[in-house]
Amino acid sequence: MEGPLHYFKTDHTDARTPYQDLYIYYVEGRLGREQEVLLGPHFLGNWIEDGSSFLFFSRPTHDLVKGIVDTDRELRLVDEFHFTYDEWQGGKIEPFEVPPFVIVPPWEDRRDLNRGIKIVLDPGVVFGTSLHPTTRGCLSALATAYGRRSIDRVLDLGTGTGILAIAAALLGAKYVLAVDINPLAVKTASANVRLNALESRIEVREALAEETSEHASDLLIANISYDIISTIIRGDGFLQKKWFILSGLMRSQAEDIRSALSECPAEILDEWNHEMVWYTFLGRMRGSNDE
Repeated sequence: MEGPLHYFKTDHTDARTPYQDLYIYYVEGRLGREQEVLLGPHFLGNWIEDGSSFLFFSRPTHDLVKGIVDTDRELRLVDEFHFTYDEWQGGKIEPFEVPPFVIVPPWEDRRDLNRGIKIVLDPGVVFGTSLHPTTRGCLSALATAYGRRSIDRVLDLGTGTGILAIAAALLGAKYVLAVDINPLAVKTASANVRLNALESRIEVREALAEETSEHASDLLIANISYDIISTIIRGDGFLQKKWFILSGLMRSQAEDIRSALSECPAEILDEWNHEMVWYTFLGRMRGSNDE
């Protein structure tokens, strides 16, 4: 089983489609890997956040989860939820375009999708299908950056499904380090890298964004929380980058980041916003010789 990228076949769906239903169990505390292996064949993955575990299954698994949780005093089953897969992802996952990219789920077999740069993407149960405005903004920023200059080394912080790392590699990056703190995101991104046959150029790593921002790269992509971006742009490692894409920012946050960037040798070259709510910046360091 490939964790969150596992497919199954039931009486009401064919083998090309993803799971139809998601059963999510919210557990206070963090399950260990040795406990996860006991969760059975319908276990899709564990999203860990703030010391809690969100266990995803393709079938109802209450009794099994409860049994495992009850054997560990550090764990407590708090709640459980049921969504269709489309409800969880905010709509049906279908091919769509963010020029010059065409994003295609692996269960689609569409002969009319030969135009553009194709990204095969299975979001699993992780957000980041490029439906979110900030992801779309980053894809547009990447296309703009590569239209100006060839960029060899890329650092993608908060990679999620790996879509931006894959896009950078398909545009010509020779090496991309894709980082996420969440093990389920790392597993999903790694599987998507394999789907696009880019293992030789993309490394996916589980790590803190703040601890990885010093990594040598020509382009920094950070589609991540405002607090982390605010910390990163004040570090010495940020000043060593030639290009940057910053996103995940709401309007007031974007203005704060704009002000902070004005205090260092950085300039914003272009920006995208969605309904004046979500902002994405493309910029470069002055004097980098990468005009």
